[in-house]
Amino acid sequence: MVLLKAQPRTAPPEPELLPAVIESMLFIAGEPQEIGTLAKSLGLPRRQVEKAVEELIANRDGRGVFVQRLGDRVQLATVPDAAPYIEQFLEVEHGQLSRAALEALAIIAYRHPVTRTTIESVRGVNSDHAVATLQARGLIEEVGRAPGPGRPVLFAPTVRFLQYFGLQATDDLPPLPELAELPEPEQIAPPEEEPVAPEL
Repeated sequence: MVLLKAQPRTAPPEPELLPAVIESMLFIAGEPQEIGTLAKSLGLPRRQVEKAVEELIANRDGRGVFVQRLGDRVQLATVPDAAPYIEQFLEVEHGQLSRAALEALAIIAYRHPVTRTTIESVRGVNSDHAVATLQARGLIEEVGRAPGPGRPVLFAPTVRFLQYFGLQATDDLPPLPELAELPEPEQIAPPEEEPVAPEL
C-alpha cells in the first residue's frame, strides 16, 4: 500500500504581492467570490484581504479590467468603454431593457432590498413582467423575505447588474431626486424555523 504525502500548504503571499495574487484568483474564478473565501484560501486575516481588495478597486487607471464589489462579493469585470469592442469581437447582441424594466430596476437599485409591492406602489402599475425580466437577465435576485403577512420576497441588484452598467458598487449610482421620497429599504425577516413534530 502506497501512502501519499500531503502537499505542504503554500505560505501566504507577501503584502506587496497580495493585490496581484487576489486579482489572479478572481481572473481564474470567473465568477463572484466572497472576501471571506479568499481570506481562508490565502490563510490571511480578512481585514488584510479587505485592504488589498480596496487597493485593487482604487487602481483602475488605464486598465482593461477592474474589481467590482457588491456586499461581500468581488469579481473582475471589463471596463465599460471596451463593451462595444468586446461585443463585436464575440459577435454578441444584447437586447435592450424595456422602459418598465428599467423603472423597476432603478427602484430596486436605489432602495434595495424591496418587495414587489413597493416597486408597484412607486410605479403605479403591475410589475410582475418587469421583475420577471430582470430576474431572467440576472440583474436582480431574491435576497430574503420581509417580515409581515405573507413574508413577501425581497429583491436586490446582482453583481451582473454592476457589470451591465459598468459600476464598481451600487454606491456609485448617480443621485436621482425623483426617488428621494421612496420609503427606506425594507428589513429582511429572519428565516422561519421548521416546525418540530411532537414526540409520540
